[in-house]
Amino acid sequence: MSKDTGTNYTGKEKGLVFHIIHGSFVDGYGIRTTIFLKGCPLRCLWCCNPEGQTGHPELKYTASNCNGCSKCIDVCSKGAIQINPLLEKAQIDRKLCDNCGKCIDVCYTGALEYFGTYYTVDELFEIIKKDEQYYRSSGGGATIGGGEPTFQSRFTYALLKKCQNNYIRVAIDTCGYTTTEEQFKILTEADLLLYDLKGLDLDSHMKNTGVANEIILSNLKKLDDMGKSIIIRVPVIPGLTVNKKNTETIAEFLSRLKSIEKVDLLPYHTYGTIKYEQIGREYMLKTLLNAQELTDDTKRVFERYGLNVQLGG
Repeated sequence: MSKDTGTNYTGKEKGLVFHIIHGSFVDGYGIRTTIFLKGCPLRCLWCCNPEGQTGHPELKYTASNCNGCSKCIDVCSKGAIQINPLLEKAQIDRKLCDNCGKCIDVCYTGALEYFGTYYTVDELFEIIKKDEQYYRSSGGGATIGGGEPTFQSRFTYALLKKCQNNYIRVAIDTCGYTTTEEQFKILTEADLLLYDLKGLDLDSHMKNTGVANEIILSNLKKLDDMGKSIIIRVPVIPGLTVNKKNTETIAEFLSRLKSIEKVDLLPYHTYGTIKYEQIGREYMLKTLLNAQELTDDTKRVFERYGLNVQLGG
């Protein structure tokens, strides 16, 4: 863990957070506090945190909490909200909504909220510090994920150093798509990297995530050469990221890296589909089959290549 007292940060830098988990066991070693930051350069088809993709607060609408009171309609100057006469609940025209938040102010049932809250580095550090006793007893620490934490690079770096300067270890959960020195510096100074690998084939990666994978693979090789502590995370999405044909290729690639401490296989699930409804988007992969059998097969292949593999993160 590096200690840095010379950086020009005040602790007042603000970052946009959409979720905080205390007591996580799946985001690195030991007991961890995981901070989810908004903003990501990828648009993965299977993304279970779509509310983490954009870099601004988003209107969250939970229809089951709506009682049809119409208060939101009265304050919406854009005419973006109407009452569905069949359901007797609000419905939002996202093309008209300007995300102003006035409807949130008058919604007393919790049907309308924001995905995304601003914190300063100091405010967020105080939240992280509350769990310090658990880090000490378990070998854990803080994990900064998203979204993609390097998307808010100045804030993430300041929070990283604030934690490290107070002897709290930090893991960065990253897609690896960093294109600036400031972003890459976050990866080089983290105590642990949770590094996503969403495929080796360029065309498939472009189709599945919206970006090419050359930068991701190049950064991974650089970080491996530096001897960084790395946990690879492979989402097992049938027919997209992993299949019976490419499993050997992925395993062989990972086996050549020197700093991989383990590989987490993340089976496909649909737990995040409700979030798409809450932000007015369609989830595209609803018909995919259960990935457990493919995950088990992938684990066996990876282990043949000498990789330390765990299921579920």
